[in-house]
Amino acid sequence: MRRIRFKTIFSRMFSLQCLTLCCILAAVAVATMIVVRSLYIREKRELLTEQANALALFSQSGDSAGAEALAEAAAAQHDLLVRMDYENEASIFYFEEKWAACAQISPFDEEYAELISKASDEMSFETNLFGDGLDFPTLSGYRRVESGAGSGLVSIHTDLSDTEARLTQLLTWIGAIALISIIAAVLSSYYAASRIINPFVEINHTVQCYSRGDFSKRIHLPGKDEAAQLGKSFNEMAEQLRSLEETRRSFVANVSHELRSPLTSMKGFLEAMYDGTIPKKEQEHYIGLVLSETKRMTVMVNDLLDLARIESGNILLNYETFDINELIRRTLITFEARFVEKNIDLDVRFAQEQCFVYADSTQISQVLRNLIDNALKYSPDDSMIYISSYALRKEVYVSIRDTGVGIPQEDVPHVFDRFYKVEKAHTPSPQVGSGLGLSIVKRIIEQHGQTITVRSAKGKGTQFTFSLQKAHPFKRSMDGGKKNG
Repeated sequence: MRRIRFKTIFSRMFSLQCLTLCCILAAVAVATMIVVRSLYIREKRELLTEQANALALFSQSGDSAGAEALAEAAAAQHDLLVRMDYENEASIFYFEEKWAACAQISPFDEEYAELISKASDEMSFETNLFGDGLDFPTLSGYRRVESGAGSGLVSIHTDLSDTEARLTQLLTWIGAIALISIIAAVLSSYYAASRIINPFVEINHTVQCYSRGDFSKRIHLPGKDEAAQLGKSFNEMAEQLRSLEETRRSFVANVSHELRSPLTSMKGFLEAMYDGTIPKKEQEHYIGLVLSETKRMTVMVNDLLDLARIESGNILLNYETFDINELIRRTLITFEARFVEKNIDLDVRFAQEQCFVYADSTQISQVLRNLIDNALKYSPDDSMIYISSYALRKEVYVSIRDTGVGIPQEDVPHVFDRFYKVEKAHTPSPQVGSGLGLSIVKRIIEQHGQTITVRSAKGKGTQFTFSLQKAHPFKRSMDGGKKNG
């Protein structure tokens, strides 16, 4: 036999709800039947006890005529079989012929004699005392009595057929109500399960679209329940994936363009020199151009590798305490020739002679180089560059400001994007950058858990300010490194 499997959450929830409901209804039906039957039996026992006690009082007082009249009236009124058995006589009263077979039982019969022997002054009860002698169920109550004729037994028997009929009718009603309840419950369970599952079906369908690369789909679920919150989270994820996919495509297109342009130029120069189009006396000039393009490609590839390494989150930061002012001085020395070449003046202002920070000096050195290089690249000749450092509470701030043409406000939010070319907003120098320097700067600063901001106004220059963790000057350098993330 094949095992039934519920493959969907809907089928499991629906089946579980229906099974639970059926179990509850069955339990209620059984409990109701037991309680009602107990009530009916208790009523019968009270009736038999009342009649037996009344007969016992008449017998004990010696009023045999009154006892017989009461027994006859009880048999007629309540459809009972009343027996008063003494040592030498027995009185039997019944109204319906169905009791005739019981009336023939002698008090000297073995089973009846046993009943007499175990009787007491308290009422005792037994069901179906007559066994197969009757074709209907019975309840019998009996007790011992004392009279002028000696000790005897009063036994009263009642037919339980009406009780069983009532229980059967009640069971029929319960069955009908249960059937209606099950139908209503199945419909309500189906509706409830559908309301719970349908949002997840929609979410699953939308996520499948995401898996195929279609991030335009959105999940629209009303309310604020868990499903709606999950749908909102998926929508946010889809938006981030869409942005990431656009960034990836833009990145691939930019890399392709940045590599193809110099390769095309180099290929053209080399072919021209190879086939003699360029005279030998001019080849040295074009070889210099090829070398320049090669150096630019090398810088760009190295920047790409640095950016990929930083964004992977696997760089080991070697935190140490160092003087950021001293690092700025050493970095500026490496740019001395370029400052002289463009006749740019430098205004360096440190709030303190020494300002210690806790960071990776190698990475921060790259940040300084990139920002100073950017300031030099887009500062006109005979201009000014301002560099300052100051401490506020737990952070140290370093600011680098040029006096170039500035960046349009609509382009400011994109200056840290990959391949964003600042020459779109500035007048470029002969040395064109890769468009990755500021992206690397931002990733390094974020990796340190700090921030970098940019302020720019067209015609007034651009200012970059980044923060670092302030350190006590006597704090020792940290051994080893700390992994990012």
